[in-house]
Parts: sequence; structure tokens; C-alpha cells
Amino acid sequence: MSKDTKTADLNSVIRDHSEWLAGQLHSQRESLFPPDAEKAMRKFTSGEAATLLGVNDSYLRKLHLDGKGPSPEMTPGNRRLYSVHDIQELRDLLEKTARKPGDYLPGRREGDHLQVIGVMNFKGGSGKTTTSAHLAQRLALLGYRVLAIDLDPQASMTALYGVQPEFDLVDGGTLYDAIRYDDPAPISAVIRKTYLPNLDLIPGNLELMEFEHETPRALSQGNAGLFFFRVKEALTQVESDYDVVIIDCPPQLGFLTMSALSASTGVLVTIHPEMLDVMSMSQFLRMTADLMDVIAESGADMSHDWMRYVLTRYEPSDAPQNRIVAFLRTMYGDNVLNAPMLKSTAISDAGLTKQTLYEVERSAFTRTTYDRAIESVNAVNDEIADLIQKTWGRT
Repeated sequence: MSKDTKTADLNSVIRDHSEWLAGQLHSQRESLFPPDAEKAMRKFTSGEAATLLGVNDSYLRKLHLDGKGPSPEMTPGNRRLYSVHDIQELRDLLEKTARKPGDYLPGRREGDHLQVIGVMNFKGGSGKTTTSAHLAQRLALLGYRVLAIDLDPQASMTALYGVQPEFDLVDGGTLYDAIRYDDPAPISAVIRKTYLPNLDLIPGNLELMEFEHETPRALSQGNAGLFFFRVKEALTQVESDYDVVIIDCPPQLGFLTMSALSASTGVLVTIHPEMLDVMSMSQFLRMTADLMDVIAESGADMSHDWMRYVLTRYEPSDAPQNRIVAFLRTMYGDNVLNAPMLKSTAISDAGLTKQTLYEVERSAFTRTTYDRAIESVNAVNDEIADLIQKTWGRT
């Protein structure tokens, strides 16, 4: 058999396996989210809704009894369940009678600039997508207007949010359409509504790799201009529509990541506290600094409001991890978030059904397992929310 025949056979096997896997994933999605294969956010208990709104459960009960706001769903046990749309309607109602602006709608006010958070690390498995997906949902649940951008060609966050690239993005629909060099589309054309009222999504797929391939060609022909501004320029088209943009960057320091870094006002670097990951991060930071110098020399303002490291998949009982965490905190001090994201079977098991901790039913886990995981994720996300508020000059 000739070499060409062997190559052709391998190509056929890979293509067949790809199509088979895509079909199985599509069937799984339809079985998980019938009848229209679209996801929906679960209902929240009155206690959860009250916590998200920052009020007492008794106050929500009084609003319900007084006929104010939406009517929650009542269970056979006479418990109140609120949808995400109910919670948003309550936010709007409470804000009208708030003692000061922003008590219930914490987003931008006049003079506040859009917060663009780039979540990055060029080592796979650092928890980048898990961090991005949960952060975007938490901020939306807290009342921020959020745009989540999947800039990773592997499109893990896209799949987590219920969009399957192989079937749902056959004709484009990623950020590449808005940042391409020939005839870019308006960014609004690739923004999708999600099952959360405050959260929109720009999905990703392999098409994003075209930007990595086209940029060197455009640079050689003198057509690329300031290529690292393309994400930032696209976002200016919808800047007034959002409070926060979360960008899940690809696990490499390519042109996509450089453009996302130039657009970011805040940078979140995920770290799994293992020695090999820390060694990899050392190279990542060195390369990032060199690239930022090159971009700055081109006249770009590469200053950021903040940069933080978030510890992911952290196991407090692991002695070597504790030593690495202590080492990182000694080196970087306040640049390391106080709250780590703990390793949890709840997060990994939820991912098996393409769900986040905010979507999965609490009853699917033991109470301690779920509570430990959700408290960890909330602590990380709320610390980032505090950073956003401080950037806007608020506490």
C-alpha cells in the first residue's frame, strides 16, 4: 500500500469518527433537552432568589402576598419557585424603590466604562472554560448585562451553553465573522440570546482558526493594520448594551489571544496549583509580557484595570498543592484571588450533561458536595464582581 493510500485511509477514519461523534453528541443533546433541543435554566427556590437579590426570604413572601411582582410557581409542598425572568422582574421592581441607584441593578452608570475580562492561560486543563462559563452566569444572575465570547476554536463554553458547533454553526456565526479582514459582519449579527435574560453569547468553533491563518498573510500584504485592535473595535459596536464582557481565550498565545488581550480591561489567569502547571505559567507570563511590549511599541495602550490569578481545581487536603499555593501567594500577594475554585465532583458531573453548577439541580448531589462546590464558585465570582465595582469607583 502506498503512502498516499495510507494517508487517505487515515483521513477517512478521522472524518468518519468525527461525524459519528458529532451525531452522538447531537442525539445526547436532544435526549437531554427535548423537544426542541434547547436548554433552559432551572427554577430557583425562594431562598436562592432572595440571596441573589440581596433581600430576606420573608420580604419576597410579603411581595408575593401583596400581589407585587411576578407570581412564583407553587409546589405541592407550598414552596415558591422563581424563574430567572421572575428574578429579573423583581430586580427591576426593587430598583425603583431602592434607597440609592444600583442597590439591585449593579451594572454600569454614566461614566463607567465597559469591563472586558479576558480569561487566559495557554495550558489546557487549567479551568479556563469552567471559570469563564460560571463567571458569566453568576454576573448575569446578579443583574449585570453580560456578553460571553467563546474565542477558543475547541468551543467548550459554546457546548456548555447548549450550542453544538457542528450542527448550529455550519454557516459561521462566531466572532471571526466580525473580525475577519475581508467584509467583516457587524458583531450584532453573531450575538445569540441565551436562556438567561441578562446573558448573551458569541459562540466559537474551528472557524476561529481562520484568523490565525489569515493574519500572517494580511501582515505580509500590508492589509492587517493594527490587527490586535480588531476585537476591541468590534466590541465598540455594542459597548452600550453590556456591563461586562467575558472572553474565554484559546489555550495559546496566538493572534486571537493577543487581540483579546488588547481589548481587555481586566485579565484573569487560571492556575491549577501543580508544579508542571506553574512551570508552564512561567513561560506563559514571559511570552505575554514580550508580546505586550511589541503591541505597546505600535502605539497601543496596554494598561489594564486589574490582573488576577485564580486558583482552580484546588484540593485543600493535598499537601503539595498547599505548598504551591503558599508559594504563589508569597510571590504575587493580592494579585492572587483570596477565594480558590475547589476541585469538585459536582462541577465535573454537571459537565457530563453540559451544565454548570447554576443550572444543575441541587438534588442531583449530596447536600454537602453541592454546597461546598457552589460556595467555592460563588466566592470566586463575587470577588471578581467586587473588582468590577471598585474599578467603577464603588464599594
